[in-house]
Amino acid sequence: MWRQPKEVLAVAFACIIAFMGIGLVDPILKPIADSLGATPSQTTLLFTSYMAMMGVAMLVTGVISSRLGVKRTLLLGLVVIIIGAGMSGAQDAVGGIVAWRAVWGFGNALFIATALTAIVNSARGSVKDSIIFYEAALGLGIAAGPLIGGELGAITWRAPFFGVSVLMAIAFTATALLLPKTPRVAHASSLADPFRALRYPALFLMAIVALLYNFGFFTLLAFTPFPLDLTAHQIGLIFFGWGVALAIASVVIAPRLQAAFGTIPSLLAALAGFAVILALMALFTDSKPILSTCVVVAGLALGITNTLVTESVMSAAPVQRGVASAAYSFVRFSGGAVAPWLAGRLGESVSPHAPFWMGAGAVCLGVIVLGLGRGAVAHLDADIEHPQTQRDAPDETDATRAANPGATRQQG
Repeated sequence: MWRQPKEVLAVAFACIIAFMGIGLVDPILKPIADSLGATPSQTTLLFTSYMAMMGVAMLVTGVISSRLGVKRTLLLGLVVIIIGAGMSGAQDAVGGIVAWRAVWGFGNALFIATALTAIVNSARGSVKDSIIFYEAALGLGIAAGPLIGGELGAITWRAPFFGVSVLMAIAFTATALLLPKTPRVAHASSLADPFRALRYPALFLMAIVALLYNFGFFTLLAFTPFPLDLTAHQIGLIFFGWGVALAIASVVIAPRLQAAFGTIPSLLAALAGFAVILALMALFTDSKPILSTCVVVAGLALGITNTLVTESVMSAAPVQRGVASAAYSFVRFSGGAVAPWLAGRLGESVSPHAPFWMGAGAVCLGVIVLGLGRGAVAHLDADIEHPQTQRDAPDETDATRAANPGATRQQG
């Protein structure tokens, strides 16, 4: 799994930088609020605009990539991220940052949706191995984001934004040089394809579960810096620990739990554990040591959940993987968009404990939904154990793979 071609490594490096954008702003949320005179709910809109745009843009990523090809779509996404991140750092009002974060989110959607397809198609090993490799890049990016954001944010809150622009420019160069040119697909996707995909009960169920756990995920990510009330450097270190735990759980723990207990039991346990952690954060919001410890431990539950949900979505419905990813991401990012703003409002108008109770309640609801609907996804473990997870047949050329980045793999 780790011996990958250079084009896969180039895309993985770009993935690491792209995912840094999720946690990068964590350490600088409070400095931005203090410097620009913004409230928590206004500042958490940096997450809301970013995630909302990502969710909506996921509906058009398939349409764009099927017409431009994988490589051009990746490069377009990287260019938009470079512009969005750089302009975010140049703003003097929180509204301007929120607007350019939305632009950044559009670029991220173009890149992330296509990057997963590119890695699955080009990486060595099974589809399962490819997804774990992708999740490893995700984990490294999420871990590095708060650390770099904290270090650069100690200089000025603008520096992390400019830093992402520079790193993305490097990723753009590597991708442009190393990734082979990919042709357009024979049959372009339509805007209706993701909505048709959601008619499949297994895919719809996993998307709803992901929406609910994203309420908890982004409540933790966007609101926790406010009750912690620490320096950008300290917040960065705490969320770096969270990111490292997430990466380890994604790559090491999740596959072992899945092999030992199955996908759905492991996922139910991870979600239940995350709900308990959020409840503890709600009870002990005034204790910085407990809050910090819970943040780091939550990374383990989230890493397991991310890997198992992503892998499940790839096998949940008999549709192109790009279409499945777009449909699922559109639904789940809705939770990621609403949760940060709602957490900020609850923290201001009710109490600093309320956002964590909201997150815990949403994740508990996710456990209930998955438990009640587990019959719809009972086939997932059987699919993972059989040849559906293998690469395309040997007579399929690399050109055909590149031309059909979302094509469904042969069955058995």
